[in-house]
Amino acid sequence: MASRIEQIIDDLELYIENCKFKPFSTDMIIVNKTEIDEMIRDLRMTTPEEIKRYQKIISNKEAILNDAKVKAQALLDNAAVQTTELISEHQIMQQAYAQANEIVELASQQAQDILDRATMEANGMRTSIMQYSDGMLANLENIIKKSIEFATNDYNKLVSDLQEIDSVVTANRAALVPPEVMEEEAGTEEDVQGPAVL
Repeated sequence: MASRIEQIIDDLELYIENCKFKPFSTDMIIVNKTEIDEMIRDLRMTTPEEIKRYQKIISNKEAILNDAKVKAQALLDNAAVQTTELISEHQIMQQAYAQANEIVELASQQAQDILDRATMEANGMRTSIMQYSDGMLANLENIIKKSIEFATNDYNKLVSDLQEIDSVVTANRAALVPPEVMEEEAGTEEDVQGPAVL
C-alpha cells in the first residue's frame, strides 16, 4: 500500500503529465498555480505524519531488541540456577560443573545471536526508511526546481514579448507621425506640464 506522500507525488507527476504545452513550445507547460500550491501544501502537511510513522516502526524494532535482551537475560539466569543446582549435588560434582559450563556457553551464544539479529533488523529498517525519505524529498526538490524554472522562463518570455511589442509600437508611431510633429507635441506637453523633473 503506497504512503500518502507517494500518492501526492504520483498526483503531482500525473498533473504535470496532463498539463497543456504553451503555444509553440514542446518543453514548457501551463500550470494552475492554485492546484500546484494545494498539492505542495498537502505534501508539506503530510511529511511530518509519515516521518512519525517511520519513527514508530523504528521504536517497534527497539522494543523487539529490548525483548530479546530480556529473553537473553532470562536464559542466563536460568542457566545460573541450573548451574547452582548441579554443583550442589556432591555425587555428580564434576559432571554438573561441565554441564553447567555448556549451558552457560549455549545460553550466551543464543542470547548473542538474538541480539545480533535484532540489531541487524533494526539497522536495516532504519537505513531503508532514511533512503526512502531521502528519495521522496529528492523527488519533491526536483518538482519544485522545475516549477521555479518554468515560472522564471514564463516571466522572462513575457518581458521579452512586451519589449518586442513596445519596439513595434514605437516604430509604427515614428512611421505615422513626422519627427517635427513629434518634437512639437513633446514641446507642447512640456509647456503644459512644466519641465520634467529627473
